[in-house]
Amino acid sequence: MTRSERRTHRIRRAVRMAGAGAAALLALSACSSSSDADKDSDSAGASSSSAGVSGQVTVFAAASLKESFTTLGETFEKQHPGTEVTFNFAGSDTLAASITGGAPADVFASASPKTMATVTDAGAAAGTPATFVRNQLEIATLPGNPDKISSLKDLTGSGLKVVLCDKTVPCGAAAQKALEASGLELTPVSYEQDVKAALTKVELKEADAAVVYKTDVKAAGDKVTGVDFPESAKAVNDYPITLLKDAPNTDAAKAFIELVKSAEGQRVLTGAGFRTP
Repeated sequence: MTRSERRTHRIRRAVRMAGAGAAALLALSACSSSSDADKDSDSAGASSSSAGVSGQVTVFAAASLKESFTTLGETFEKQHPGTEVTFNFAGSDTLAASITGGAPADVFASASPKTMATVTDAGAAAGTPATFVRNQLEIATLPGNPDKISSLKDLTGSGLKVVLCDKTVPCGAAAQKALEASGLELTPVSYEQDVKAALTKVELKEADAAVVYKTDVKAAGDKVTGVDFPESAKAVNDYPITLLKDAPNTDAAKAFIELVKSAEGQRVLTGAGFRTP
């Protein structure tokens, strides 16, 4: 090979090597760009999934939902950073009156269709309320059931201090329905404005028994003893939930309702003792 041919060979080889290096650099650049694009895409996707869901969402909920909804509120805030769930737990009739009276709220979860109707009839609900769980009554007695209460009829015995929810509250209306189905009359030592207040009377030993929900007996743990009674099957309460018409934060309200109705939400609620619709 002549000197000229050798020189030409070296030049071609250098060109090939340079070309290979450039190709490698281009490939690395492309991978880097693709990776950055993927990251940007992922970030955009995450941002899109939470788009519109921010700020405070106010939920008016029946007192019996306190434990399970508090848990769901914490879950919601983790799923949607930048949100805050504020609850107002009370008797459903009290909450309904507040809503129709103009109290600002995003979501209403009632312990009965009747109290929900107060809100829908006033035109304060957006859309049709959906039943998301059901609840059944149970007798809460002092720990260990020292009075040996085994039936609804036992509550009518003399000497027992029994507490009921007010008749206008869903748990009170259900208790009256169960008593009427059994042909029993019961005069309690007090009528309480919500189920938690009735249960507290027993927890503080200010009453011997109270007719409350299964979920409340379960939430109380060893502070009370629960007694089932067959008449409770005739007074099961449906719990409806709805977006409110003048909700200050509609997007967050809708997202919270979806969580309640989701499989995750239902696991929390059934774990607390509620029944599926």
